[in-house]
Order: sequence, then C-alpha cells, then structure tokens
Amino acid sequence: MSFDRIREKLNILADAAKYDVSCSSSGGTRKNDSKGLGDSHSSGICHTYTEDGRCVSLLKILLTNHCIYDCLFCVSRKSNDVKRAAFTVDEVVELTMNFYRRNYIEGLFLSSGIFKNADFTMERLLLVCKKLRLEQNYNGYIHLKTIPGASDELIKEAGLYADRMSINLEMPTEVGLKLLAPEKSHADVIKPLDFVNKQMIQLRDEKKLIKHVPKFVPAGQSTQMVIGATPESDKDIMYTANAFYKNFALKRVYYSGYVPISNDTRMPILGTQPPLLRENRLYQTDWLMRFYGFKVQEILNDANPNLDVDIDPKLSWAIRNMQHFPIDINTADYKMILRIPGIGVMSAQKIVKARKFGKLRIDQLKKIGVAYNRAKHFITCVDSPYQMRDYQGTQIKAFILAESQSKYLKTDSNQMILF
Repeated sequence: MSFDRIREKLNILADAAKYDVSCSSSGGTRKNDSKGLGDSHSSGICHTYTEDGRCVSLLKILLTNHCIYDCLFCVSRKSNDVKRAAFTVDEVVELTMNFYRRNYIEGLFLSSGIFKNADFTMERLLLVCKKLRLEQNYNGYIHLKTIPGASDELIKEAGLYADRMSINLEMPTEVGLKLLAPEKSHADVIKPLDFVNKQMIQLRDEKKLIKHVPKFVPAGQSTQMVIGATPESDKDIMYTANAFYKNFALKRVYYSGYVPISNDTRMPILGTQPPLLRENRLYQTDWLMRFYGFKVQEILNDANPNLDVDIDPKLSWAIRNMQHFPIDINTADYKMILRIPGIGVMSAQKIVKARKFGKLRIDQLKKIGVAYNRAKHFITCVDSPYQMRDYQGTQIKAFILAESQSKYLKTDSNQMILF
C-alpha cells in the first residue's frame, strides 16, 4: 500500500464527507465479549457526542466521491470539477483498524457516492463491515449510510453488522428535491427506512419469545435534511421531520445549513453565509418535540410558519400563549413545568422531587439550575414578587432580550432570509 496515495485519498474523501452532519454515535450496545478489539458501548476524525454528553471521535470518510447523480447541492455531483478518489474495501478496513489501535478514533462513519448502481455500492459498504466484524474481530462503533435503491437483502445484512444506519432525505419536500435533484425522490428514502424499521420491530417481538436474537441496527436510524438550499418554510421542514419521527421511529433528524458550492440561480449564490441561526432554531424545535412534550403544530402553523430569529422557540410559544401563565411552580404538573422558559428537563425533574419536602423559593430555584431571569416572567413561587398580569407578551420579550447581553440582537437576521 502506497502511504502517499492513501493519504491523498484520505484527504479527498474525508473532506467530501464533512457535509454529512448525521455522524452520531449514540445508542450503541455492541459489547466486546469475544476478546476482540473495541467496544461500541464505550464510545460514540470528526467529533460527535453520545446521549450522555461524552465527546467521541469517528473516522468519517466516503468510500468514494464518484457519483452517477448530479444533485446540485452536492459537492460530489458528477458535473463538479473536483478530484475523484475511491478506497478499496481492504484500505478502509486497514485504515479503521490502524486508527483505532493508535487511539485516534472510537468508531467509523462510512458513506459513499453512488458508483455504477446502488447495489454495487451497498455491497462494498457491507463488505467493509463484514471484514471488520468477522475478520478483524472489531466490536467498535460503525455508522453506515444506506444507499437509496439498494436491495432489501443487502440492507438487511448490513443491519446485522452496523450499529446505526442512516439515509439522507436531502431536501425537506419532494418539490425541493425535484428542483435540485430530479433523478431522486423521497420514495427512494422512505422504502429502506420503512424496511429497517419493520425489521427492528420484528426482531424486538421475537426477542420476547426467543432468548437469543441477532442485533439489528441497535442504535437505530437517522436522516438529514439540507436547510436553505430551497425555499421551504420552517413549518415545512419540521412537519416533515415530525412525520419521519412518527412513521419510522428515527433516533434523530439532522438539519444541515446549506453551504453554497454552486453559482446555479436556483440556489443561494456563492458567498452567501450558511443559515446557522436558522439551523440552531430548528434543532431547538426538534428538542422541544422530542423531550419537552410539544406538538409541532403548537410551535409552527399557518399563523406562524417560521421560527423567530431573536428568541428561541420555547420562549416564542410562551409569549404567544400567555393564557397559560403564570404557573405556580409548587403545584403545576411536570408537563407544564417543562413548558416554562428557563427550565430544562433536569431542572423540571429536580423541582418535582424537591417540592415534596416543602414549598420552593427563588433562591432554591436558582440552586436547582433554573434560569430565573427568564423564568420569573412566567412563574410564581412562595416569595415571587412579580405579577405577570401587568405585562404583555411583547413587553416580556423586550425585558428578556435586554437582559440577555444582546446575544440574539447581534446575530444577523439576514441569515434567516435567503429567498
């Protein structure tokens, strides 16, 4: 193996992989019980985070950046004049093992451009996984990208070796996808997501009757949408995400702000800043849906199709729904406490436990971790001096922005307006 050639391939294919942000490493449960190498239970050269907050490193590469498709938003599209490269299966296996032995990485994130056809590409991705697991006895974390259009048989076999699988939805709507990638469709993504989900359900049911069943994608599935390349509203984006969470039991939906790489008039021009603030707001909304009990229709609807630029979606909802406030922190149920701006999941849990021993006061709320300068406008407690009925929602918004060291006001609102 030529070291210089491998290094050149690595530079090309690692750089091409950086646009895929769905390189999570949470949820793996593959333990090292056969004296092999690695243990995905202890993990999650990109940095990502596990569900308990640990930062882990993954070797994040493409098998190849050759591609038969010409998606305008993709740096690896066939019409783009970039250096092309392709790893062999053995090169990926050797790189992964060498990096792992040197403690550079804790897992592998492997994707690929599509060369020849979907099954040809998927076969090679699968072969990498099989060689790592069966020949190298590697028990570390593997996140494998599913290739749209690949056969059910290949996807099913891949699910037996990968910890997590994902397939990118690309654009939030079919209309947006057809605009920039007319050769693709959402149906090509939905089919494998549905197949994998049904396989996971089937094996979960079998486990109730059979003691030993094979692991199948133990860390679940995820997908990614490119944000800002097409003119969908935030409502369009989050309604799509909500449907995919509901229909396919996804672990995560990732929102990737579009980085302009083309002068095509159908997309933001070169030099346009990626919509990073918008991306952040979408993740905040996603969090509210998954962990705070909000329905997507409460946050985004026909009357409010886009998220606020200057305040987070939870605060925005509270200001639009002042009829629910003030909330007595000592009597409200857990679900309602979660909806108070300035109170997170852990703080809400601590409040419910602490008030069993007596009524809570302001100083106690601060010690628990409540962002009191924000929450005080929406709660009452034993010694609360604030009478919320004296203020309108717009006034409360102004108070909070004035107290927040202008971190929102400094952000360029043009990031949210690309069309």
